[in-house]
Amino acid sequence: EILTEDAEKAFCTLADREDMNPEEGSIHHCLYQFTRNEKLSENNKLLCDVCTQRHYGPKNTKNEKYVYTNAKKQMLISLAPPILTLHLKRFQQAGFNLRKVNRHIKFPEVIDLAPFCTVKCKNVAEGNTKVLYSLYGVVEHSGTMRSGHYTAYVKMRNMNNHLSDLVLQGQPPQALETEPIKGQWFHISDTHVQAVSTSKVLSSQAYLLFYERLL
Repeated sequence: EILTEDAEKAFCTLADREDMNPEEGSIHHCLYQFTRNEKLSENNKLLCDVCTQRHYGPKNTKNEKYVYTNAKKQMLISLAPPILTLHLKRFQQAGFNLRKVNRHIKFPEVIDLAPFCTVKCKNVAEGNTKVLYSLYGVVEHSGTMRSGHYTAYVKMRNMNNHLSDLVLQGQPPQALETEPIKGQWFHISDTHVQAVSTSKVLSSQAYLLFYERLL
């Protein structure tokens, strides 16, 4: 489906990202790179139906040439989910083989997605310039590409009433909450469960991150 939008707002976000300087090796840097503005030119030019009709007329057949034009592309979040799942790419190409990436990626307890959301993001209350999420789960992988072991960090916490309203009624939260939901973190490895500190969780080599909506 092709929609005609205001060109001035097509690449606008809920929060200004022009002054962002995300630290390399952080989840913010990953999101910033994933949602960066890309220029489509040369072999990546965009097929333009309007330009084609302008040059060859509306009765253009399949045998005629098509017109390609330079364009801009940006992937932004158009619908803020109740549960945010971030999957980190933990492998890289090394010749003809794949190599696991063991580098630590920094991630926060509370993350703001507003700089990565379109200015017309659905289920965000009008006037809000923050889209906050609180961390409640982490999956970690130890080992190599051929073998290894998965463990998890899970937060036992209080009921998130705003999240319930969003899931059950589809209503965006109105109250401002900027703090992570209180609770106790546990490390789970098969049948072994142990209480751990927040700092232990934030120092893990995350493979999957699970956040729940606050605002």
